[in-house]
Formats: sequence, structure tokens, C-alpha cells
Amino acid sequence: MTIPVADIFAGPGGLGEGFASLTEHKKRLFNIALSIEKDIFAHQTLLLRSFFRQFESSEVPREYYFFLRGKITLEQLFVAFPKQAAKTKKEVWLAELGKELPENVDRMIRRAISRSNKWVLIGGPPCQAYSLVGRSRRGGIDPKDSRVYLYREYYRILAVHNPPVFIMENVKGLLSAEIRERKIIEQILADLSDPVAAYRKLNGNGMGKLSCPGYKIYSLVTPGDRELDGTLAFTPDDFVIRAEDFGIPQSRHRLILLGIRTDIDILPSLLTKKKEQVKAARVLKGLPRLRGGLSEEIDSAEQWRKALAALLSNGLLHGSDGRVAAEVKRIIRNLRSPECDRGSEFVTRKPSVSYSKRWYLDPSIEGTCNHSSRSHMTSDLFRYVFAACYAKVNGVSPKLSDFPSQLLPDHRSVEKDVSESNFADRFRVQLWNEPARTITSHISKDGHYYIHPDPSQCRSLTVREAARLQTFPDNYYFCGPRTSQYVQVGNAVPPLLALQIARIVSEILHH
Repeated sequence: MTIPVADIFAGPGGLGEGFASLTEHKKRLFNIALSIEKDIFAHQTLLLRSFFRQFESSEVPREYYFFLRGKITLEQLFVAFPKQAAKTKKEVWLAELGKELPENVDRMIRRAISRSNKWVLIGGPPCQAYSLVGRSRRGGIDPKDSRVYLYREYYRILAVHNPPVFIMENVKGLLSAEIRERKIIEQILADLSDPVAAYRKLNGNGMGKLSCPGYKIYSLVTPGDRELDGTLAFTPDDFVIRAEDFGIPQSRHRLILLGIRTDIDILPSLLTKKKEQVKAARVLKGLPRLRGGLSEEIDSAEQWRKALAALLSNGLLHGSDGRVAAEVKRIIRNLRSPECDRGSEFVTRKPSVSYSKRWYLDPSIEGTCNHSSRSHMTSDLFRYVFAACYAKVNGVSPKLSDFPSQLLPDHRSVEKDVSESNFADRFRVQLWNEPARTITSHISKDGHYYIHPDPSQCRSLTVREAARLQTFPDNYYFCGPRTSQYVQVGNAVPPLLALQIARIVSEILHH
């Protein structure tokens, strides 16, 4: 029998996808029985993926792929399969935790786990309040920011429902975040270890009878130090997982906590480091080539070529490295619009991949989804092609100080940026021969941190490229406007990492 999973703060479902993908003898070991998400577009993504999982992988109906190709709507898909659609709608709930009535949340969880004594709670509260960049811009964490306290909803659920195991994910910035001179991570670890005490402290004594043995919190990558009393002790840094060490083609460092109820006597396994890191090229190459678009004038392939040709005639490369300038000239003189031009929500060109083919590829798609390029100002296209050529020649992404002065952005802060700011690499190329830099929700705002390494494409990454770096399978479709799709991908846990975590959780529950 499959083990039910309740996924809260689910986002687009990256953590859940990993658990749902773990199989033994071709049978799924986990069932995502409940996903709770407040964003309407991420909720649609979850609905679609839940529908996909109602079928065995070899029996997914052709109508699902019709939807991916834009031939039918989600509503038409659900009408065609009412039984599976009804189950899907029971499993995926549009709700905002912290605002939704606790009794409603509790009712949904009880229905999902159906009195099972083996189940898992997964999910991480929204990370924006903790992020290092966001905090620096706001001048520290605001104690009144309700998002900072959303983790309390997590331990409320622990206190009431007592799952045998939980997985909680958040940003690394949580390690340094403080409120009133106390580290937030210390408070979180204490609260998660004894959620009933923390819950009572928050809610007073009128919450009825609660009974929970408490939790031991473990690292998934470090065995910890043995104390004199025999217990294991961990430092906050022990909970940081470097995704690139575990087969993820992206440098992504996240805080992931494994909680095991104290009445379960088991020492969990650790994630196994891979021998080699996965280069970005292994998942980016093989996707259809696209060109970037023009945002300030009528866009066409011809206009795109003409606009970039101006980079050679306007003296904008004056003062740049000679080898880089030569490469820029070579690229621009040989520019050709790709076969798929700027792409779209579905392009008929089939992709390939040189890493985990069985994980990524699905020939039934007969094309590529969520793969359209953004429009950019001509001045940014100049910077993109220069930056990609610089990376190609030098093997590193350029800093602002490496740009010719004529290509520097006309911002008041740029002088500071060139010399000392954290944003000196505000135009960042993802390099072919190493894991990509962290994909975050910031990719939805502009593409400057996510420049494609092929200078002849002269653009930022598409949603599908970001999704591949996050290890989403190609048949995992992201719903909503493109901006929302980027946010969903950037906020997700890499499913291929979640799969490895699920294997450890399975060992615990089958102990």
C-alpha cells in the first residue's frame, strides 16, 4: 500500500514530484494525497500534475498530450476523464495557510491520510522573508512580517497530527536571519522538536488536549556529533544541502530538515554524494534553439539581426578584450534565426538530453513545452551577446568591470556596482561546463542573471530551460502566464533531489 503524503506550501510541486516518482517493482511507494497552495497558477500546475499521476506512466491518455500541445483546455481534459478529475480536485486544495481556518486544514489532512499510521508531511513555508538579498534591501527582517511566522503553521500541524516523519525546506538565508537579536533557526529547531509546547506558547491553553512525543531533527548530509548522553547534535550549517553534490545541474544550497518522531527508534541514512557534478550543458543542449526578442520595436528575425549588427558599427566594443571583441564580431556576422524562431508554449521540435534521459524525456509530447524566449531592450541584447562571448572565451561570466564602458547600464548605482557591490555580476552567464547558478524566483523579473551560454541565441533562459536545471521532467507543464511560470520554477525544490530524500524517508517508514 502506498504511503500518503501531505504537501503544504506546495508551490508547483517539486518536492511532491520527487516523492511521487519513487517506485519499487514499478509500483509507487508514495501517494501525494494532499497538496495545499495559495497561488492560483501554481494550484493549476498541481492540478494538472495530480491528474497525470492518476494513470500509470505507460497509460497516460493522449488527451493529456493534446493539452500540452495547446489543442484542448484543462477543462476539456477534465471533462473527458471525470473520475480522475474528481480525484484530482480532492487532492489539490487552493488555500492560504495561516489565513485558512485551522479546522478546515485539519479536516483536509485527516481525509488525506485516512487514519494511516504511516504518512509524511512535506513542504517549506514561503522563503521571501528570509532571503539574503531581500533582507539586505529591506534593512533587516521586519518582526511584523507575517511570512516570517508561517513556519508556526507547520508546527501547529505537527502538534495536532503527529506525522511519523516530516521534511521541511527553506532558504539558506534562514541561518543568519534574526529577530530581536535571536537566530530564527534556533527558535525553529526548538519549536519543531517540541511542537505542542511551541503551539501552546503561541495559542494559550484553550486548544484542547494535544499529545505529541516530539521530534528528533536530523541532517540529510551530515551524521552529526555524538553527545555524552548518546544523542546526536547538529549545527545549523549541517542542515544545508548543496544540490550540485547530488546530481542536480545547478548550484543550489538549501536548508532541509528531516524530522522523525521520537517514538521511532531509527538512525536515518544520508544522501549519497555523486562522483561528479552535472554540467549545465548536459540538460540545456538538446532543447530547440531560439533567438531573443526585441521589446522596443517591431520584432522580427530580420530586425533582430539588424539590431545586433549595430553593436559592430557604433563603437560599443571599444576598450573591450580583443579576443572577446573578435568573438562578438564572428557571432554577429554569422547570425541566423533559429528554426523555431522565438519558440512558444509548445514547439514541435523534439528535444534531447544527455543526462538522465529516462527522467527527462517523454516521446509522447512530440515537442517541447514552456519554451518561449523573452523580449529585451536592444541595449540588453548587446550586453547578453558580449557577456556570452566573454564567458565562451574566458570560461567565466564577466563582472561589470569587464564590460566596455559603452555597454554599461545607465543606472545611478552602476558606478558602485562596478567596484564593490554584490551586484557587480548583475549580467551573469550560465556556463556550459559547470552546474548553473541558483535558479530563483528573481528570474521572473528579468533575465540578466540567467543569460544563455550560446551567444548566437542572445537571450535569457526560457521556463523549460530553467525547469531542466531544476530537474523537472519535460512532461511537467507549468500553468499560467510566463512570469508566474518562472516564479513557480524558481521557488521549487528540484524533484530529482526530492526523489533521493524520498528514498531515505521510505527506509524510515518501512523500518
